[in-house]
Amino acid sequence: MNLDRAVLSFAGFMVLVSVALTQYVSHWFVLFTIFIGLNLLQTGFTRKCPAAMIFKRLFGVKSGCAFE
Repeated sequence: MNLDRAVLSFAGFMVLVSVALTQYVSHWFVLFTIFIGLNLLQTGFTRKCPAAMIFKRLFGVKSGCAFE
């Protein structure tokens, strides 16, 4: 698995978790969903993703073409 697929899989998983928390725990967890969306939007413009940096440095995931 390369870095691009790892980051996209992680983002998708976090969105699903935040929606489930919003549904079953508290409606305030929608703020977590909004944070994830803003982070994805920021990454699209700057090509700098905190999750990609963590996956690359700590877990040694190989770079893809989106995150270098």
